Amino acid sequence: MPTIERGQDGVTTEYSDVAVAGDGVERLLTELFSEHWDKLTVGPLIEGAAYEIRFAARPTVTMLDGYLTVDTGVWHFHLCVNDHRGAPTEELAQVRRVARAAFFRSDGDSCAPSTWGLRLWNGRGEQMITVLFPNAHFDENWQRLAEPRWEKTALWEDLKRRYAGD
Repeated sequence: MPTIERGQDGVTTEYSDVAVAGDGVERLLTELFSEHWDKLTVGPLIEGAAYEIRFAARPTVTMLDGYLTVDTGVWHFHLCVNDHRGAPTEELAQVRRVARAAFFRSDGDSCAPSTWGLRLWNGRGEQMITVLFPNAHFDENWQRLAEPRWEKTALWEDLKRRYAGD
């Protein structure tokens, strides 16, 4: 069942949660970063900071002790998306592991009329990453389109249906 949040800035965001038990998030992110890397913008998006990173080449995606590593050769990042045994305590392992994953659509932002994405949070409720999907209101260079191209939401819709059941 989708949940709706209204931010202090008036932006309305509808979330459709993805089950985090098992390897579903691992499979989803592996598919995203292995097959759709050239369509994505990634990074944490928090109040006061937005990291909007795009890939120039296909990254290498690997798994080790619950951590998914996305490596471009020049830089990389790690996300704890599965069971992690290397933490000094079970409590810390639960903090590190993704505790919530959700597809979202936000409406009413000053930067874009709508945004389609995927967001992950750790066991403390801290944002781990936001993945932005192609936007119907912008071209590939983030220039505003005169008319929305709704077909650009197809990847988000397909993955949301398969991984969140919507």
